[in-house]
Parts: sequence; C-alpha cells; structure tokens
Amino acid sequence: MTAGLRRFVRRLPDADHPAAGPGLAGGLGARPDMRRDPGAGAGTERCEMCREVLGDRHGHLVDVDKRSLACACRACYLLFTREGAGGGRYRAVPERVRHDPGHPLTDADWNELQIPVSMAFFFFNSALDRIVAGYPSPGGVTECELDLAAWDRLAAAYPLLGELAPDVEAIFVNRAGEGNEVFLIPIDECYSLAGDLRLRWQGFDGGTEARAALAAFLAGLRQRAVAAERER
Repeated sequence: MTAGLRRFVRRLPDADHPAAGPGLAGGLGARPDMRRDPGAGAGTERCEMCREVLGDRHGHLVDVDKRSLACACRACYLLFTREGAGGGRYRAVPERVRHDPGHPLTDADWNELQIPVSMAFFFFNSALDRIVAGYPSPGGVTECELDLAAWDRLAAAYPLLGELAPDVEAIFVNRAGEGNEVFLIPIDECYSLAGDLRLRWQGFDGGTEARAALAAFLAGLRQRAVAAERER
C-alpha cells in the first residue's frame, strides 16, 4: 500500500491510519519526496519544483514518466501549462469542470462499458496509450477492465468524452441512485475523492459519512460545472 493520496485528503480527527490509498494500477501513484517539510513547521508543504512554501490551495502537476502527482506553487504551475514545457514530462492539472446535461449516457451505453459499480472515472494514460478506468472503494482507487472499443464508440457519440486532455483530466460518471451525470474534471479531484471516501468508509455501502462526503463532492461539481459547447 502506497502513501499516495496523503496531500489530497483531509485527515479525520479520530483517524488512526494513513490518509493514503493504493494508487491505481497504471494510474497515478505517489512520489516518496512528496511529503510535508519537517523543517518548515507542522503541516507545511513545499512546491515540488522550487521548494516554495505552499498555501492550502495550490496547483498540481502530473509527472508523466513516473505516473505521479506533484504539488506546485502558482508560478511553477503556470510554467507547465504551456504545451511541451519541461520536455513534456510535467503537465499542469487544469481547473476546469464541464458537463453536458442535455446529453447523458443511456443505460445501454453505460452497460456496454461493463463497469461493475455506479460511479467511475476514466482518463487517458499516455504511458499505456489507452484509457484507464477506476472507481473509489474502501481500499482507495480500484482499477477495472475497460472495453476500449466501447469507449471509442462512446467518445465519438458524446462530445464531452472527446474533450478529455491526456493524463490531467478525467471523465467522472455518477449513476448512483437516480443520478445520471457525466463531468469532465481535474484528475487530482478523482484521487482526492477516493482518499476521502476511504477514510470515511464504514460497512458494506460506505456508511453515512462516506455518502455525505460524496454528496458534497457532487454538489461542488454541479455548482462549478460549465456547460460544454455543442456544435449546432
């Protein structure tokens, strides 16, 4: 079990286990140096690029080679928003959240993907040169097999799926309860959610705290989401 999601998760007051969850196989794991700086005071984090002390809100970079997420100050984050910066090894995780409420997935389309749960996320892994699927679970992020031909068909039929930026964005699908929502979100938010749910998970269905955390996450997405532009 890795220490992957420590920096993305709010530790619960009574938690006696690490805030990390296992990385998604073929996905984003942890870097051993991405820890709080013991010499800068309790709870202090530093930019992985320049060692600047970070505030509570800061950007993240994907290390494409190591398949890991790095915390970055604003200046370093902006540096890697440019295509090919740093030889293309690091990519800034965008902050945009988009959705296409008028074009939800049909039951048949979702069933074609053969995902065993009602909520999952999908992103393009450049190292593997394919779409990877995962979902939150009591152990963190769990990877599941994906019918790539089915995904390609859906990406052609649903414009939002085709907007996915490799490595740094994910398509997040929620079909829990009466939900039928598809969002384009930053990849780090998927791992933040998975780590948060792991900390709160109780029993078979996650329990009250996990459900409340998920509801708050979805409410935040709905509030921030901008409708995708559709070709007329």
